[in-house]
Amino acid sequence: MKIVVLAGGISTERDVSLSSGAGIYQALKENGHHVILLDVFLGLPDIQEPLASLFDKDFDWAASVRGVSKKAPDLEQIKAQRPGCRSLLGPNVLELCSLCDIVFLGLHGANGEDGRIQALFDLMGIRYTGTGHTSSALCMDKNITKRIFQSSGIPTPPSVTVRKGESYMFPEDIGFPCMVKTCCGGSSVGVYQADDVFSLERALKKAFSYEDEVLIERCIPGREFSVAVVEGKALPIIEIAPISGFYDYKNKYQAGSTVETCPADLPKNVTARIQKHAEEACASVGIQGYARVDFMLDEGSGEDYALEVNTLPGMTPTSLMPQEAAALGMSYAELCEWILKVSMAKY
Repeated sequence: MKIVVLAGGISTERDVSLSSGAGIYQALKENGHHVILLDVFLGLPDIQEPLASLFDKDFDWAASVRGVSKKAPDLEQIKAQRPGCRSLLGPNVLELCSLCDIVFLGLHGANGEDGRIQALFDLMGIRYTGTGHTSSALCMDKNITKRIFQSSGIPTPPSVTVRKGESYMFPEDIGFPCMVKTCCGGSSVGVYQADDVFSLERALKKAFSYEDEVLIERCIPGREFSVAVVEGKALPIIEIAPISGFYDYKNKYQAGSTVETCPADLPKNVTARIQKHAEEACASVGIQGYARVDFMLDEGSGEDYALEVNTLPGMTPTSLMPQEAAALGMSYAELCEWILKVSMAKY
């Protein structure tokens, strides 16, 4: 097939997306597909040859992609490469996507995982991997996702949503320590732990530098897990244990920062319960194809709590979904083919 792997963009997860995209691109090439890796924001300017011929060009489209750094990228530097342009889509992006059989979405975060690209592609008749625009938009906003969880009977930590510049009440059922999260962020960018009123105010100030709407959530002390769900069925659970701190941006993408165990060492009944909640969480927000659900397991009560649904799970060298697939005996390249298959089933 002719495939465009779409990555990059101008979200705080840009570097993560490019790393995912490079891995997907290499795997699909090895599988015999005609593949282009494309930065959705920078695009391909100054192309003289016919666009259709690029799919057969002997060129390494991932040659310039570097690993994920310890800090989120400087987005102003990226935007400066297209001065005065307000469009998310770079030169020739839409044209190339229109020429391929399917777009493999390696995008993460805002303007990629939030349903906007998906809605555009739906209008244009362009096929793409992953769930549709409605479920993408619902899952991008943690506040909305948690409300759906609550109405569907899926356990999730108590929380309150705070808007920048507005007063708020701090509910007693949250308490300290608590977590402060941007509602629409990802890769733990804009996520902080607060142990008292003073650190809470500092955390809110930092979080509001990213977004105008922030979630304050009860901190669940215990073990952290993630579960990918493909075609409505949960994969093996993976446990995430950072060597220090919590599972922040650095611990997610710097090799050796986190101990990950898959399948997770859990009693069979707890494994079944978390997998069931993962499947129900995806069903509640209308996931098509595949997604990944993050959980905390309370060390005191033993109860599990769903935190969020990731509609385009990471595919970097340290990402979780490839490790879950490996527990089933599936290689990274085979996982990419599986994603293509379940995504094409939408059409």
